[in-house]
Amino acid sequence: MSAITLSGADFLREHLRARLTLVLLVAIPALFVVASASVLGEFATALGGSVAGDSASALGAGWAAAFLAGALGFFQVSSSREADRRLALAGMGAARVAVARICASVALGVLISAVAFLTLLLSAGASHPAHTFVAILIFALTYIGIGTLVGSFISGALEGSLTVAFIFLIDAFSGPGMSDSSSIAQVMPTRVAADVLIDAGAGIGSPIGDWIAVGLIAFGALALAAAAFWFSARPRST
Repeated sequence: MSAITLSGADFLREHLRARLTLVLLVAIPALFVVASASVLGEFATALGGSVAGDSASALGAGWAAAFLAGALGFFQVSSSREADRRLALAGMGAARVAVARICASVALGVLISAVAFLTLLLSAGASHPAHTFVAILIFALTYIGIGTLVGSFISGALEGSLTVAFIFLIDAFSGPGMSDSSSIAQVMPTRVAADVLIDAGAGIGSPIGDWIAVGLIAFGALALAAAAFWFSARPRST
């Protein structure tokens, strides 16, 4: 257990040591949240949606967390595949490497969500702070799963990051409040979390069924992420 804890902490520090990561942690939430109220509202109007005002700002915080978590989840798999295999072969095993990676990813997701939430709180406020933070965290955890899953199949940095960005764009602009194309929105991974976040931004509580749904989605995304980390760390037979 101590080996997993130490490795997870090392994996987290590995990301946070990169200056670009620290810059993005500040710049992306500011860009999405501060500019979102007007820009997202305009996009929503053009696409037939209705999100605006505080709900748009809250949704922007969710998308900021999703974008960062998806990108960092992808690079955590694609840039460390060989190192994780060496760790597994050295005696740690693929399963423990995967657990350490997923613990580091969850900690990173919490940090990303906290920064996005704080940016929202300072710029627009939050009528339901607890609901808002949890919904933002669900966005982050969901995209950790998406990013790591993409990273387990696509090794190229350009191809993989563009794939994550493509999924993100479809998800963002076809989701609740942004479009009247309900058929696409129904299969998007953050649909329920977006509903919760929009309601929280408007000062409305969400039903228990929605909270159960977002919890299951987050658990499923993390299970996918753990499987992706295990698959990447698994020693290959020669």
